[in-house]
Amino acid sequence: MAVPEIIPIVYDPDYRTSMIGRYADGQFLASITYAFPEGLRRGEGWEDAKRLYAVLHRFDFDGHHVDSDIWCAGTWREQQQRRDQAASVLARAEARMAELLNALPRREYQDIGIRPFRLTVDDVLFGLVIEQHGENEDEDDWAELYPDRLGFCEPWDGEYST
Repeated sequence: MAVPEIIPIVYDPDYRTSMIGRYADGQFLASITYAFPEGLRRGEGWEDAKRLYAVLHRFDFDGHHVDSDIWCAGTWREQQQRRDQAASVLARAEARMAELLNALPRREYQDIGIRPFRLTVDDVLFGLVIEQHGENEDEDDWAELYPDRLGFCEPWDGEYST
């Protein structure tokens, strides 16, 4: 089955899609996620390359990507050094996310339906990217949310794979 134009994503208040829904101007998808720059090879220095982002993507009511607010809170190394402090990387990301979400008028958490999109920030891929994971080499059959690594596929019911 081909990838639909609009990909449903189910709101799950207790897991990876807990910050999605609708607001006065459309739909939103938000997350706090670690990411590596594209092409990075694991090895020495990975602790500085792995960065934590507060991400808010906004869409119109028809699921078209409108804009994104992508903010780097710091690196894995910084988080390990300040793990239990109020100024930890995670605490900064959570504070920024609260600001972003609070700025969405009439925000309601619920299922959404969005169209594929992609952008690159800090050499990190962000977006809902259509891919081919099945046996049929002539048909795209998968949508992957980057950098969160959530996969969507048949039966296109909004549930995801990790």
